[in-house]
Amino acid sequence: MSSEIKTIVRQKYGEAALRVARGGSSCCGAAAGTACADPITSNLYGAAQAEQVPAEAMLASLGCGNPTALANLHAGETVLDLGSGGGIDVLLSAKRVGPTGKAYGLDMTDEMLALANENKRKAGLENVEFLKGEIENIPLPDNSVDVIISNCVINLSADKDRVLREAFRVLKPGGRVAVSDVVTRGEIVPEIRNSMLLWVGCVAGALAENDYRSKLAAAGFENIEIEPTRIYRAEDAREFLCGQGIDVDVLAPQIDGKFMSAFVRAVKPNKSCCSPTCCK
Repeated sequence: MSSEIKTIVRQKYGEAALRVARGGSSCCGAAAGTACADPITSNLYGAAQAEQVPAEAMLASLGCGNPTALANLHAGETVLDLGSGGGIDVLLSAKRVGPTGKAYGLDMTDEMLALANENKRKAGLENVEFLKGEIENIPLPDNSVDVIISNCVINLSADKDRVLREAFRVLKPGGRVAVSDVVTRGEIVPEIRNSMLLWVGCVAGALAENDYRSKLAAAGFENIEIEPTRIYRAEDAREFLCGQGIDVDVLAPQIDGKFMSAFVRAVKPNKSCCSPTCCK
């Protein structure tokens, strides 16, 4: 199942990158030169941020949040974006950390990496590097990163425990996770959960809020916080769910307020210990 999910994700995001390169949007069905207009991916970045990056980076955004606005980045820090896509959050981070800092983007899709590097060239930034790889196997050394950001990509992984262990490994002691992701809250009928997650993202495997906390703690993180940023309603998904043969009006009570974008924060303990096992 893990390899199947990666294949689907790679295909989806590769196609999105090609649409942007041809002058379209990363969203299926969007008009050329326009950004997504759905309630998940739209209006995440302000005009001031949009002016700092090439238009193609904005059009290629498939996230559900704005981690760069919430991560409290500082000059001189090293930032890693897991699943960096067209590079919007990497480019914005690079400007925040300045020339003494560094912003890495990690992506497994060749088309997105090509688009990201072209956006880097247009932005004229020297403190940016895009890496090819998978978020379950981060190609960076231990204790090398101050901040890990991600914009609705961890939910796409079939092995979130490994992703979080890898994040813990590459963070410096005292380093922090500051990611946007999709989470669920409360009991949800499996069929409805699956349909809603198909709406939220191609193969989104959003964790329940408490499960996310547990997995972060198991990886060794402390000071874990999950803050909802957008709560999705049945009406938001009406068109998609009706197309799936689902009566939205009947099932609205099982949907409303149970799917959300959230800002997830956690900190690697500032101790000599550098793995979850020795911290216990």
